[in-house]
Amino acid sequence: MSAIPYIQLNDGNDIPAVGFGTVMLNGNPGAGAVASAIRNGYRLIDTAYNYENEGTVGEALTRTSVPREELFITSKLPGRYHSYDKALVTIQESLYRAGLDYYDLYLIHWPNPSQDTYVEAWQALIDAQKWGLIRSIGVSNFLPEHLDRLKQETGVLPAVNQVELHPFFNQQEQRKYHDDNGIITESWSPLHQAGGINENKTLQGIAGKYGKTVAQVVLRWHLQIGAVPIPRSSSPDRQLENINLFDFTLEEEDMQTINSLTQDDGRIFDGDPAVYEEF
Repeated sequence: MSAIPYIQLNDGNDIPAVGFGTVMLNGNPGAGAVASAIRNGYRLIDTAYNYENEGTVGEALTRTSVPREELFITSKLPGRYHSYDKALVTIQESLYRAGLDYYDLYLIHWPNPSQDTYVEAWQALIDAQKWGLIRSIGVSNFLPEHLDRLKQETGVLPAVNQVELHPFFNQQEQRKYHDDNGIITESWSPLHQAGGINENKTLQGIAGKYGKTVAQVVLRWHLQIGAVPIPRSSSPDRQLENINLFDFTLEEEDMQTINSLTQDDGRIFDGDPAVYEEF
């Protein structure tokens, strides 16, 4: 199995091309799953303050022999702490929970536009980066209009925008904005919901053509559209499957077929960032 390659961010730092999601991985079982992922080759580990498992990720790091500098740990700021002072304290609390000196990437979890404080939160991330608490700064679930405002009011665009992205919601226009502005697209729920993906006849047909699983084909599609997927699994075998993606390439016709599966209402839940809020 090939090692995971890296992609350069707009700030000069490098991010692994595939990561490991940790939502709902908590406590001792969660720490075991994250430690297993690291042993299986993952270096990008994605957590969040609101997942209530930053401590779990920190514990997992103590269970592996991989040096800290070889890992890329991400966390996210919740909406209830968008005010500048609260955001800075929360970033520090995130670090304390995980037992870390810095995060490689820290994101604003949702813009919560009706609260109108995400620019203030962004300024806190900019300053925390200057102070060495964060290596790279980014956002999650931000629309182009939100990103334009960050640039207009602070002069700084995110290195990463983590958005819902899968074959049933391929975010083509959002991804074009990212590409035009030097922002890396990161995919949450890259496999949608496993049952729906695995039962899709079109994807099954493509998987059979390459002798791969449906999940591998979908994750390879993410790589080829320039996105960084962060699949989650507590199964060591599935963890290995989900990063065994670098010994094949999807042909253009298959890429187009997968792209054609997208739907206007393809979101997993009613999480339109223009109106959805998470605190």
